[in-house]
Amino acid sequence: MRWNLPNVLTWLRIFAIPLVAGLFYLPYSWADPAAGLLFAAAAITDSLDGYFARRMGLTSRLGAFLDPVADKLIVAVALVLLVSRDAHWVVVIMAAVIIGREIAISALREWMAELGQRTKVAVSQIGKYKTILQMVGLSMMLYRKDLLDLPVYTAGIVLSVLAAGLTLFSMIMYLKAAWPTLSTAD
Repeated sequence: MRWNLPNVLTWLRIFAIPLVAGLFYLPYSWADPAAGLLFAAAAITDSLDGYFARRMGLTSRLGAFLDPVADKLIVAVALVLLVSRDAHWVVVIMAAVIIGREIAISALREWMAELGQRTKVAVSQIGKYKTILQMVGLSMMLYRKDLLDLPVYTAGIVLSVLAAGLTLFSMIMYLKAAWPTLSTAD
């Protein structure tokens, strides 16, 4: 079924992307916090869609395809937005690492699936922790404003850099798991 609750949540995450981008560029003091909060809400749907799909027995091929696409799209757009406003080397390298890893691992998973070895590069627990750090960090960076004298943007950079570190570590783990197949495949 295409229009079940998990798929609707995933579609909402995709539809949030241009809204986050639009809010990001509005010239109002409330726009950055609104962009950060909308991104955070969209990130929460990532957990909810999978939970409801499993809990309600509503897993589907469409959902299995859309969910990772929605995740990668919203993260990539957020990173590009952030780099457009803050081209500091830490932000640029973090964005390049996260986007580059997502492209590489997506290609690896597709190739391993063609070989019937997709389970060797299934999402790991480290990947889930990476996603949490990444979504919280990016939400904070988009929010930008200090909150109760707490440096939200700086904290977001720290969490996002930690996520980039886990991104590299998880990529190494996926490549290590796939290496026997990669090194012998013709």
